[in-house]
Amino acid sequence: MSNIQRFMVPGQGTPVSHYCHVTRAGDHIWISGTVGVDGDGNVPEDTAEQFRLAIANLDACLRHAGGRPEHIVKVTVYLTNVRDRARINPIREEYFGEHRPASTLVEVSALVGPRLKVEIEAEAVVG
Repeated sequence: MSNIQRFMVPGQGTPVSHYCHVTRAGDHIWISGTVGVDGDGNVPEDTAEQFRLAIANLDACLRHAGGRPEHIVKVTVYLTNVRDRARINPIREEYFGEHRPASTLVEVSALVGPRLKVEIEAEAVVG
């Protein structure tokens, strides 16, 4: 196994449990679930705006570990209301462009914060 690197990414929120923002082992990158919270701890009310922030946070973690959007091979999205899929999809399309990752979308009853409506995690291969 290659050397495992674990990163706490500047500008990202403090983990609410015992984990790091992103891990890299060789050419593989795993990004912990990111949510729509800005650097000051603000959470937009709108699901699409939360998702836009979550994607920006995911991107910051990915790039910190040496990846780019086209390297993402799998995403998992958690929504508290699956009907919001249509609202977040244009943001996904904008971010990933022609590089469509494998994807899972799951409706959940709640996320770690009571105002949070969406969370996304990803895996990437940079080799």
